[in-house]
Amino acid sequence: MDPPKKKVEKTVVIAKNRRAMETKVQQMEIDATSVKNIQAIEGSEPGTLPIFSPTTKSDEQLQEIGRKISHFWEQLPFYLGRFFQEYKLPIISFALLVAVVATLKILLVILDALNHVPLLSPTFELIGISYATWFTFRYFLKASTRQELAAELRSIKKQIVG
Repeated sequence: MDPPKKKVEKTVVIAKNRRAMETKVQQMEIDATSVKNIQAIEGSEPGTLPIFSPTTKSDEQLQEIGRKISHFWEQLPFYLGRFFQEYKLPIISFALLVAVVATLKILLVILDALNHVPLLSPTFELIGISYATWFTFRYFLKASTRQELAAELRSIKKQIVG
């Protein structure tokens, strides 16, 4: 024989546009046997607190995964700090290498764009040839000026190296 069923009727009042409307919610049938599968919160009196279904194994697994993810996010600054301290020199070297390559690519793109401007490319070539000629006559023809250039290069090297 079928277990007895209870019919529950709920009335919901909805206020909208200053008018109150009353609607009936469909009757819900609750099977008396399903009440046995539901557990109440411990220490509560029946009918005073909401009833929850027992947690399943998948809920526990989801909570464990959530705890692991939360722990990972809490520890992330520590992990990143430790990683940076251990690999500081390689990280900085790699960052500088990437910056130099990016700068050179940008410079080459700018020079390529300038070379396509009419009369600008020959002008730059003329300026380069003129400067190379001046530098040769200024520093390479006489021994005294070559020594002056060598001394200047040594002082620059000393400033850089320390």
